[in-house]
Amino acid sequence: MSVDALSSSTALRAGTTVASGSPRVEQTSVSTGQTSAVNRGGQVRRAAFVQAAGSLLWLPQAGLLSIAVGQIATGNAISGIIWLAAGVLLIGIVRALIDALGNRLAFRAARAALSELRVDAVAVLARRSPLDPDRIASGAAASILTEQAEAVVPYLARFGPARFKATVVPVAILLCVLPLSWAAAIVLLVAAPLIPVFMALIGWRAKAASEAQLVEVGGMNAFLLDRLRGLATIRSLGAVDRTAKRLRDDAESLRMRTMAVLRIAFLSSAVLELFAALGVAMVAVYVGFHLLGQLDFGTWSGRLSLSEGLFILLLAPAFFEPLRELSSVWHDRAAGEAALDALRKLAVGGTEVPGAKNAKGHQQKTAVQSSGTSAVQIRGLTFRYADKQLPVFEDISFDIASGETVALLGPSGSGKSTLLALIAGLAPLECGEIAIAGLSLATNAMEARKKIAWVGQRPHIFAGTVSANISLGRPNVDGQAAEAALHQSALDNVANARGKAAIGEGGAGLSGGEALRLALARAAANAEASIILADEPTAHLDSETANDIAERLFAMSKGKTLVIATHDPVLAARAHRILDLRMAFSRSGI
Repeated sequence: MSVDALSSSTALRAGTTVASGSPRVEQTSVSTGQTSAVNRGGQVRRAAFVQAAGSLLWLPQAGLLSIAVGQIATGNAISGIIWLAAGVLLIGIVRALIDALGNRLAFRAARAALSELRVDAVAVLARRSPLDPDRIASGAAASILTEQAEAVVPYLARFGPARFKATVVPVAILLCVLPLSWAAAIVLLVAAPLIPVFMALIGWRAKAASEAQLVEVGGMNAFLLDRLRGLATIRSLGAVDRTAKRLRDDAESLRMRTMAVLRIAFLSSAVLELFAALGVAMVAVYVGFHLLGQLDFGTWSGRLSLSEGLFILLLAPAFFEPLRELSSVWHDRAAGEAALDALRKLAVGGTEVPGAKNAKGHQQKTAVQSSGTSAVQIRGLTFRYADKQLPVFEDISFDIASGETVALLGPSGSGKSTLLALIAGLAPLECGEIAIAGLSLATNAMEARKKIAWVGQRPHIFAGTVSANISLGRPNVDGQAAEAALHQSALDNVANARGKAAIGEGGAGLSGGEALRLALARAAANAEASIILADEPTAHLDSETANDIAERLFAMSKGKTLVIATHDPVLAARAHRILDLRMAFSRSGI
């Protein structure tokens, strides 16, 4: 398996360049995705204009309808109002079409904006170094990108247009009612502000509840994914009941937080309906008593006609309709803003894989001064984790010759895997430089990684056939190379037995030894790699399988450079040279 596939193929398309002797760890954040989201926001606003225009068509429709009823009440013939009825029908059809068009435009723009935000967040995540201590858990990231992120679509598609309509339509209706009756306009004007005030008060609490719910969902997903990965360990330790209890407790906590969000949503709807019903009822009472002659005030001059009174009555519910619609999507706002905040936090970069940003560009192929036939050169290496004060390695220098086998010996936590990851270029250095076959990782990380293959102690197996898991979509690994790698790693029988049958995600259906053999086959299939990095290749295996894996690893590394990280002195003794990290490099015991 090449180092390009170690973190992910996307991870190596972006990154950081660290100059020798100049410590610099770039912190990146979303820029392209946010700009695209702003552009999509313009499309959502245009959709809101279209929807508002459709709602405003109710004004002429209500006017024609009230005139028609007034003429019927005065005894005019039905034939005289046919054109009015036709106008009402025509405007209704146009209004429905415009409203449908606005909804479709808003949904498409919202969906496109979410897709761009997801792509940008995934790109930033993929650039994060595996050694970044602040890297978000896989389960939490998956929950945000899939389940939680979907709340952005109704927020952009529904809340934005609803808020715009709630701003424009009531004002237009008020301007139509005011010339007819100042009393009815005052009733509407007094009732309207109470709704957004109470909704805002409730909305603050709704947003906090939604954020708490999203955090609970992300934590529960991360916990579940972690436990599923370690299910065999949980069973062996007899911790199944304890894990199930923890999961039940988390589910109960999530249920309570979800119900809290729903209670707030129902409360906001109840507040709206109360004030909207009161406002419409007061307008209806005033118009009714005015037409009966019981109230002779509220108009600029004279009495309201039946058509004018009916026009006001038809507009009163429409005055509160945008506010009612805004209330129905108020919960979408709370959930959507919480999801957007989660996506933005997810897309804030940290420690990045060197050279990934320049993957699609042209890296400057600058070679360092090579000492003989060195495959790996390390000069003045200093590295520390972001959350640690003491360095893991401080000002170390050594060479690994071409064709040499070197064992990094030390107990767990001595820095073996960290040093392998630094040689693979999976994290920027604080100070110093590493060169692979004369190519500096600071300036030619992508070219240097092509010369490296990686064998990890827990290789990730993708859902698919054995051959697909060996080739990993690499163009330089054809069927013949995959078949040769299968034979070299003693996976022929497994491949023949399975045929085209798929392996489960995470290696379901394979033993630990077979998974390690698959990792060996990935490395063997990479003919371009001249350096093999093996991280604890025999750990967690029985002695017979471990010996066979070691034999095949040394056999396939003939003519190549092999660097093994191990705490097994027997395996280390087979190497040409042993570097004991406890004595030579480790400073902090990480």
